[in-house]
Amino acid sequence: MGENPKLDVGDPAPDFELDSDDSGTVRLSDLEGQNVVLYFYPQDDTPGCTTEACDFRDNLGQFEEHGWRVLGVSPDSVDSHADFRAKHDLNFTLLADPDQEVAQRYGVWREKTTFGNTYEGIVRSTFLIDEGGTLVDIQDNVQAKGHVERLLRDLPE
Repeated sequence: MGENPKLDVGDPAPDFELDSDDSGTVRLSDLEGQNVVLYFYPQDDTPGCTTEACDFRDNLGQFEEHGWRVLGVSPDSVDSHADFRAKHDLNFTLLADPDQEVAQRYGVWREKTTFGNTYEGIVRSTFLIDEGGTLVDIQDNVQAKGHVERLLRDLPE
């Protein structure tokens, strides 16, 4: 695997096209004119990822009131996303990135260490993309618990 790109606030958000669990295909460039919260998480239905997804679910109205659409991305399949959505009554779109292509473009597919084991996986991170497609905030390697609350507190208007 090559070196992941380092994205900075002010950079154009890398475009992508991914299958979703609820609406066919989502292409970032088709969302021009909308503010997007793009959050990457490691795996459906694991404790931390469920906490984060349920926090987004419970606070979706506040994001929408401020004009932000939430999209979650993981390497899981569309079927896995559909099961995760149904089990936890999720109310936002989940995108499947099984080849980790988009995660690599955003620089969140990296080496991780858990319990002394080193492997490659998604580093939990969130990108705020304005209606013109520019990165306006990058929150890298976040903790699931409290992340959504912090995002809402610091959300650009």
